[in-house]
Amino acid sequence: MLKLKYLLVLLSVTILTSCSQYHQVLNKGSLSDKYKMATEMYEAKNFNKSLRLFEMITSAYKGKPQMERIQFMIAQSYFNTKDYANAAYYFEKFTNNYPNSSKREEASFNGAKCQFLASPKYSVDQTVTKEALVAFQRYINTYPDSERLQEANEMVNQLQYKLETKAFNIAKQYYDIGYYTSAVVAFDNMISKYFGTVYREEVFFYKFKSAYELSVRSAITKKYKRLVDAEKAYNKLEKNYPESKYLKESQSLLKKVQEEIALILS
Repeated sequence: MLKLKYLLVLLSVTILTSCSQYHQVLNKGSLSDKYKMATEMYEAKNFNKSLRLFEMITSAYKGKPQMERIQFMIAQSYFNTKDYANAAYYFEKFTNNYPNSSKREEASFNGAKCQFLASPKYSVDQTVTKEALVAFQRYINTYPDSERLQEANEMVNQLQYKLETKAFNIAKQYYDIGYYTSAVVAFDNMISKYFGTVYREEVFFYKFKSAYELSVRSAITKKYKRLVDAEKAYNKLEKNYPESKYLKESQSLLKKVQEEIALILS
């Protein structure tokens, strides 16, 4: 028990001494003292403290050999404090400034990962998601044999799924609120843009349903063409998914389409 108390007291003294030294260097330390303390804080995983010191010395080390290490530690510190926007900025800056650095691949990967982690839920603006995909594609193209490739591809798949989910929900919302022309266009665009999407079967089904609803509600001058388009949409569903769970419902709607076509042509 006495030994434990002694260790706790020693730890407290060490922490207080360290804090005192930090503030002394922060307020009155020389450039080299601040660089040394910033590095020590970084290695001790006190990233907020290291960042505060790095901010004070960065301009003085511009163009000097130490700047490569400083810039990487700044980026990594922001990453570890979950400030992904600043981390992505500094990682990109590092890769541009030090193309021959041994840390360049790690910086390039971490920069893309920052954007992945900053990517919001699918229902809001997906600008960051798209930027993350561009960053990962650039990384994969530059380092095709990287040991981080599997992790990069897994994150790419998650980002892609998020974009597909957003696109599908927008198209489905058009269908749900009765904007059938917009729904047909949106589902068509999704098939073209996300050919291998996990929503592909549903996209074909709802495109047909949208085309069906549009055709049966059309004025006589547009009805025939839209009925034919609906029939074509069904054929694509059946061709791509001959055992689709949606076929029974779709065949019932197709029958009505064909009856209306026959009536117009009679």
